Amino acid sequence: MKKRAKELKSLLNAIKGTPVLVVGDLILDRYLWGEVERISQEAPVPIVDVKRSEDRLGGAGNVARTLRNLGATVTISGIVGADTDGVEVLGLFKREGIGCGGVIEDSKRPTTLKTRIMGRGQQMVRFDLEDRRLPDQEARARFAKDVEERISEVKAVIVSDYGKGTISSEVMNVLDAANPSTKLGIGLKPVMVDPHPRNYDLYKNISIAKPNRKEAEAASGISIHDRESAERAAEILIKRWNAEMIVLSLSEDGLLILSKDESKPIVIPTVAQEVFDVSGAGDAVVAIFTASLAAGADPKLAGELANLGAGVVVSEIGTVPVNISKLEHLIDRYD
Repeated sequence: MKKRAKELKSLLNAIKGTPVLVVGDLILDRYLWGEVERISQEAPVPIVDVKRSEDRLGGAGNVARTLRNLGATVTISGIVGADTDGVEVLGLFKREGIGCGGVIEDSKRPTTLKTRIMGRGQQMVRFDLEDRRLPDQEARARFAKDVEERISEVKAVIVSDYGKGTISSEVMNVLDAANPSTKLGIGLKPVMVDPHPRNYDLYKNISIAKPNRKEAEAASGISIHDRESAERAAEILIKRWNAEMIVLSLSEDGLLILSKDESKPIVIPTVAQEVFDVSGAGDAVVAIFTASLAAGADPKLAGELANLGAGVVVSEIGTVPVNISKLEHLIDRYD
């Protein structure tokens, strides 16, 4: 086995048992799988003959599930509605071995549900049931207090923001206030933020942010078309969010990692894979990179493992966590 592949395998082993807290929007991803054999007489649309239904953890739940697949010890903090979909989300967490004591129930809002109709091996349509407004003051305060109490129990915190209302100023203020008391930061207890445009002004004094190209362009005001423009965007975001590091996901162009104290970025090329669905690739990068740092890896090794994990995810259909056996196979081929 090549030296780098051996280091990546060793890192995978080191992640096992690492305690991580995931804070963010909980989404139930429902897939209705069927066959398409005819067109409706009512409108020029295909008729999907549904054969089976499948529920998966989406949003922050998919991040948590990826961490659990890696062998990490995972606790999830989020909000669900007082409904059957919320019960289903909690049941999925329990079946995956993910601690869900930090999930609170809010009777004033539904559990976020994304339903995808799948025919001929591809998504035909998606419809969403959600309330993107912030929870009321009482629910936000209760949730932030619960997050505060869990920070000391873990080695890393991931803020998975999908813009559904879970991430508020109350939660981000808790993390900011925890910096001096619990020594949050890279090399100590990293806080990774997967940002959403509606909350760009909330992020401050964070360890790491992982925007994709579109998010980085919107937050920095820089049009990213090459490595130099990507680096300029990352520099702006480090200043805007007072971040220690930016991990910029550039899809087919791989990852660019820029640290506050380094003059040159780390650039990790993408791994050639057949792409079926990019859903969940960002979750994979967030989960693997954060867990790797928490397990003691340097940013370059963490980025390489995260990049390989994203390569595994895009070869699958739908929102899925990283398949560890496929990841190990990809590592074995890594040069």
